[in-house]
Amino acid sequence: MASRILLSHSNNPHFNLAVEDCIFRAMPADQRVLFLWRNADTVVIGRSQNPWKECNINSMEQDKIHLARRQSGGGAVFHDLGNTNFTFMAGKPEYSKAVSTEIVLKGLKKLGIEGYANGRNDLVVGEGEAMRKFSGSAYKETKDRGFHHGTLLLHADLSRLAHYLNPDVKKLQSKGITSVRSRVTNLNSLYPAIDHQLVCDAIVEAFCEYFDEVPVIEEISPDALPDLPGFLEKFEQQQSWDWNFGKSPQFNHALDERFKWGGVEIHLDLSNAHITAAQTFTDSLFPDPIEQLAEKLVGVMYRPDAIAACVDSLIDSFPDHKTDLEEMKAWLVKAVS
Repeated sequence: MASRILLSHSNNPHFNLAVEDCIFRAMPADQRVLFLWRNADTVVIGRSQNPWKECNINSMEQDKIHLARRQSGGGAVFHDLGNTNFTFMAGKPEYSKAVSTEIVLKGLKKLGIEGYANGRNDLVVGEGEAMRKFSGSAYKETKDRGFHHGTLLLHADLSRLAHYLNPDVKKLQSKGITSVRSRVTNLNSLYPAIDHQLVCDAIVEAFCEYFDEVPVIEEISPDALPDLPGFLEKFEQQQSWDWNFGKSPQFNHALDERFKWGGVEIHLDLSNAHITAAQTFTDSLFPDPIEQLAEKLVGVMYRPDAIAACVDSLIDSFPDHKTDLEEMKAWLVKAVS
């Protein structure tokens, strides 16, 4: 089985995830692949996760943090340039999560880091109460192949990790997968000089030793696109709102607020990031616009701009109540961000 090693010089999460998926779909079943990459300022969610449940979307937008949905399952993670990401791919029956984990651990051992795998597919250091996670993994398998990918915390900003993965308090009941929060650590606490290139070199060396091969490293970037069928189309999909938000599972959102002119309560049912049903309640002395809002929201994308457009249409119909409706619109836009 021939080996292939790719090293990405792009920090764009949508580029890297598109590369990963295209390699996996196009690779011969008798090939093995190592792909090393990292992303700048990104929350990556699993294929079945709800971004509004997992992430602080409003803070992410303010701070220009990317959202990227990967093709595999698992929980939400925060990536910055203090992370190194790895992907191992192979055809079956050779594909083995145990082998790829062993290669990563052997690579780190070359840097003097003694890590081990625990029962939740995480890589950790320390024992008992001192145990700390430095890597989490996710997997994807088809009939004839599989891949194992994960992230290594080298010198990531752990305060930002906690901030963006703690959602605003919302009344959301999701049918998606809620991430498990774990105590984590950076590997620079064990090896202060560690960096992305050192880790990539160590993992490549361990990979080559394990399989007794020395393939040429393919260096890729937006200026040196990978030769992969369908790559540009996949890159476009990975960047799209429909993929990153629209693939969200069914969930509910209940909102309520009190204004000087009355209280408003809105209950939304959503599927694939579209509103499938809406109910509104108010003690306003003029409830007509609020009642009509429930009808207008059905079928609308769960996006601030789309919901704002619904309220704008109410303002056109009820111009005498523009001030009150503008106030309600500002609240709704913030509530769904």
